[in-house]
Amino acid sequence: MAASLALAEKAIALRSVAGPGNQTPQVAQLFRDALVAGGFAASDIVITPAEGTAYLIARWPGSDPSLKPLVISGHMDVVEAKAEDWTHDPFKAKIEKGFLLGRGATDMKLDDAIAIEALIQLKRAGYKPRRAIIIEFSGDEETTMATGAIIADKLSGAEMVLNVDGANGVIDEKTGKPDYFAWEGGEKTYADYQLVVTNPGGHSSEPRPLNAIDEMAEDLLRIQHYRFRPELNELSRGYFLGAAQWESAPIGAAMRAFAAEPTNEDAIETLSADPSFVGRIGTTCVVTEINGGHALNALPQRVTANVNCRIFPGHPRADILNELRQAAADPGMTVTDVTAGSVETPASPMRADVVRAIEHAVHGVYPNVAVFPALGSGASDSMWFRSHGVPSYAVSPLFIRNSDSFMHGLNERTPVASVGPAIDIVATLVTDLSR
Repeated sequence: MAASLALAEKAIALRSVAGPGNQTPQVAQLFRDALVAGGFAASDIVITPAEGTAYLIARWPGSDPSLKPLVISGHMDVVEAKAEDWTHDPFKAKIEKGFLLGRGATDMKLDDAIAIEALIQLKRAGYKPRRAIIIEFSGDEETTMATGAIIADKLSGAEMVLNVDGANGVIDEKTGKPDYFAWEGGEKTYADYQLVVTNPGGHSSEPRPLNAIDEMAEDLLRIQHYRFRPELNELSRGYFLGAAQWESAPIGAAMRAFAAEPTNEDAIETLSADPSFVGRIGTTCVVTEINGGHALNALPQRVTANVNCRIFPGHPRADILNELRQAAADPGMTVTDVTAGSVETPASPMRADVVRAIEHAVHGVYPNVAVFPALGSGASDSMWFRSHGVPSYAVSPLFIRNSDSFMHGLNERTPVASVGPAIDIVATLVTDLSR
């Protein structure tokens, strides 16, 4: 545990943020040095500069070259953090009151260090995998995700991917004990749509019946009130049934009712009213930017807005574009898909060997913890692998209270007590799936 914490602290100290001074290549070198010191051959580790950042791929050859490799996936970059907003410097890791503090403590430099330490421990114990093991770290998952796409192209012949990004374990708010582990076998598709309304404009002293800003405002309100069809798949149903017992009575009852019947209006209303759950019951779209007008004393000639959608698996982006157009009910408004760095992918299959391995790994350290599937709401590098038909599963071994989860936010932290068990979880997963 000490080695992974020390590695995570060194990684957090490197400001791997997109833009000038990006230190992601230095994080890659740090991880390479750790892998070499742990027994990996230097020739089996490649760091590649790309897209203003870098990515790393390291290989542990298996004894049976006919088997497709097992991939462990992560990323080295982090979201920007400004020291003046935090209670401490986000790029100077420290341990305080039982937590590792710093940008990347949860998302996801600690996970990277845990995965590296798990493989090193297996090597030192003399483990010989039949299936080759590849550990890879992308360099821009938090921005353009271009290196994730490059890596997935290179590893498109893999058997499966274990993505250790984030924290899939949940700790009880009152008891401080682990409640459940919700691994993810799929995620919603990220999409951006640009809405445009135009008008001849004119002098502000001579208002027209149609004003482009007014028109866009009305369009956006209609979109706001539009409800995409609530729906379930095998992953989300498993989550609702598995996690319901840990939620308050109204939410828990609604989760069970929705899992039984996704057209249940009472359940839909209850879950839709909670920001934690509205994204779990179907596609969501929300306006994130708006720009209009060209002068204080002129009628607006052009107004644009960006609507960001998170699309339930199984729906092409073009279908959601058409739904937005219909929801706005404005023939004068144009809608264009301007999505960058995202691809539509189906959910990965609930393979019996994967489910069994996850349960075995988690129960090896937390025997009484519930383990069930879930559907991710955000985008990750897993989508690139799924686009190649390679199953990918989010299995971050960290456990954390929901109230302590500050990924992308202020004062990011993860409980140190979670680290030792997390190493064991990854080691067992890798062993079970590479034999």
